[in-house]
Amino acid sequence: MAIFKPEIECASRTYLHALQSEKLVKMVENAYNNVPFYKQKFDEMGLKPEDIKSIDDISKLPFTVKTDLRDNYPFGLFARPQSDIVRIHASSGTTGKATVVGYTQNDIDVWADGAARAICAAGGKKDDIIHVSYGYGLFTGGLGLHYGAEKLGATALPVSSGNTKRQVQLLQDFGSDIICCTPSYAMFIGESIRDMGIDPKSLKVRAGIFGAEPWTDEMRKEIERLLDIKAYDIYGLSEIAGPGVSYDCECQNGMHVCEDYFYPEIIDPDTLEVLPDGEYGELVFTCIGKEALPLIRYRTRDICALTREKCACGRTTVRMAKPRGRSDDMLIIRGINVFPSQVEHVLLSLNMTPNYLIIVDRKNNLDTMEVQVEMMPDMFSDTVKSLEATEKMIESALQSTLNVHAKVRLMEPGTLPRSEGKAKRVIDNRQF
Repeated sequence: MAIFKPEIECASRTYLHALQSEKLVKMVENAYNNVPFYKQKFDEMGLKPEDIKSIDDISKLPFTVKTDLRDNYPFGLFARPQSDIVRIHASSGTTGKATVVGYTQNDIDVWADGAARAICAAGGKKDDIIHVSYGYGLFTGGLGLHYGAEKLGATALPVSSGNTKRQVQLLQDFGSDIICCTPSYAMFIGESIRDMGIDPKSLKVRAGIFGAEPWTDEMRKEIERLLDIKAYDIYGLSEIAGPGVSYDCECQNGMHVCEDYFYPEIIDPDTLEVLPDGEYGELVFTCIGKEALPLIRYRTRDICALTREKCACGRTTVRMAKPRGRSDDMLIIRGINVFPSQVEHVLLSLNMTPNYLIIVDRKNNLDTMEVQVEMMPDMFSDTVKSLEATEKMIESALQSTLNVHAKVRLMEPGTLPRSEGKAKRVIDNRQF
């Protein structure tokens, strides 16, 4: 199978080390000289850019966490003036404020390059049609694979998500070769094809690139059966670059990291010590290839492990295992990051009680989310119609903040479980 950029993806570890060192030194200077947040952090530590001479010095650098982006909302962590920013993406923040990411033209090229590597690793070629069913907009999914397809020289089909029957019709009529979407939506498309009486073997599509939410190998096999394709994993997060940070090859034995752009580490989430290859811990990325948002040692909260052994596909880049979970309480609902604190923030802003329970499930292979909220004592005597109106009001407010639908169910006062310790706010019934 072809490799999009063999000079990097198959480079020697010695060459990659030298390249990463050169890029880290340049990136640290950019962050220190142009981002007040990082200058203050460095100065407090007594650290100067010239103290960083190679990638081996990365452990001297401070960590960055998601709240740092929120606290510097919207553009406080940008290292380039607005005149150099050609695109902005954003994802929901923990209290309703978005996590904002800016891109220079070079950053867009870096992102597209990573996505192109992922498509090529899934067997994508220049004469292919890439059917992109990720959402377009501030969410990074759609445009990430779109630009990756164009970078590869393939034909991008910007279908976006939803309207499943039309998706199936386009797969039939246009003869798409590769489909890109969340794994749960791929399952739904596959079931729709079956329910419409269409033989998946009659479709030209041969591969799928799926990410933005957790999924199991069992789900991979079921998608492959329903669509008669080979299913590839892709990893990304909007703070770093969206999809294309790492990706499956045909061996499907760990996702290859674009480590010439994003340097990975695994740390113990409690001690913050760097762990050796093969040990599971929290994944950390340093954006050595980006200009506008040069994040240093960004804690993703994803739990996984790394290996630098050469892959059977010929690539030498570090591989990350499929994340096993998270070190925080974030949920991923249909590709959208959701924090319980966001739900609490909405409820309190509406003068509701802070007693709530989030129940997440997967029905018909799509994520569902229900929020049970205890009523205020004075609401208990309200009419059914009034209570239904209150539920709809809360649903609308949650949709506005979370960018994902949640069904709201009002509960009698005192009915939700109480805890003497940390309150249990989430029941996740999905199987990963």
